Amino acid sequence: MTQQPDPDDTAPARPDPVVGERRPPWSVPVIIEDPDSVWAEWFATDAEVIRSALGPVALAVDHVGSTSVPGLPAKPIIDILLQVPDSADEDAYVPALEAVGYGLQIREPDWLEHRVLYQRRDRGAPHDINLHVLSPDLGSAEIARLLGLRDWLRVHDDDRSRYAAVKRSLATRRWRSVQDYADAKTDIVEEILAKVARRPDSAPG
Repeated sequence: MTQQPDPDDTAPARPDPVVGERRPPWSVPVIIEDPDSVWAEWFATDAEVIRSALGPVALAVDHVGSTSVPGLPAKPIIDILLQVPDSADEDAYVPALEAVGYGLQIREPDWLEHRVLYQRRDRGAPHDINLHVLSPDLGSAEIARLLGLRDWLRVHDDDRSRYAAVKRSLATRRWRSVQDYADAKTDIVEEILAKVARRPDSAPG
């Protein structure tokens, strides 16, 4: 979940959003594992740590991404959506999260003031975590997209099976980066999100 590049070659170059260590190309294989109930247990533990560290600054902590959908194969990385009052105000949450093992990896002031903090097994964490930080005022559409996709896949077996097949197929290919693999799923993700948008309860207001 990062901003897509601007196709206009004449557009001004955007600042590099990566503020942490950048891994070299080809360094991270895409490994898709069978669904595992332990992912929900990992999230529950992670969420409690986040809530305890941030107190009322943590407006909401949600499990998102493929590991949040029972029955869906996934990379064994726990994606967490953290909502805070102002994601641009890093002093309000980054130091507290760093104190419990997270490191700031991505800063995107030009895209919803999105931030990503990481924990990684190769740095001593019990499992890999991507912690996405947004605020409700700027990030409401992206928050709805992430939660809507998760909730749809949890209850629609056909779309979950189709999405799983695409993920497994793409994982057999070699990718320059994991983000390239994620981008290759765009078509089916957008197709499913179009169905989410047509739900009666998705209408504004």
